[in-house]
Order: sequence, then structure tokens, then C-alpha cells
Amino acid sequence: MGKKKIPENIREQADGIVERFNKAYGDSNHYYITRYGGSYLYLDRNDYGVISNICRLKYKGDVKNWDFAIFKYSSERYDPEEWFFPGEEHVDGTIEGAMRAGLEAYP
Repeated sequence: MGKKKIPENIREQADGIVERFNKAYGDSNHYYITRYGGSYLYLDRNDYGVISNICRLKYKGDVKNWDFAIFKYSSERYDPEEWFFPGEEHVDGTIEGAMRAGLEAYP
């Protein structure tokens, strides 16, 4: 899929998933924010006005099946090979699973 952009209808679905997750698990001081670049959906989190990188999802053609990469602050990059972090058991290819993993990896 390379640098192909995520289709607009998939972006809208992803934004809706994040919005529903934020309503269920977030509050006005802690919530996820989406960013898009090429085939990537970046999930950042706003914590009291500080925006933090959490993870990156690569679109594979299905809104329920994304490739996951956690953001590693030690190297300042997204690492798709890193699977030893708190919350990794939530990573299941879904956006919701990625956000649950992010809540444990970066509480």
C-alpha cells in the first residue's frame, strides 16, 4: 500500500471510533487525537494540553485490521518490531485495541 492515502470514508470511520473511545474512556483533560499521513493513522494523546505521540497504525485496506507501531521515546521513533511493553496484549489490529494498549503503555 506504500504511500497511498487512507480513503476519506475510512478516515471518517476512524475518527468516529476514536471519538466513541474518548467518550467512554477519556475526559476533557485526557483524550486521543488523530493525525493522518499517507497510509498512516497516528494516535496522539492530549493530557492537560500536552500532546504526546502514542502509536502509529498503517492502513491495510480494512478499518478493522491495521499494522501497529508503538512510539518509543528512547529512540524518538515508531517501532513496529517492539512488542514488549505494558498493554501489548490489547493490540489486535483494531483502533480500539491500539488505544487500550496506549493507555497502559503511557498511562
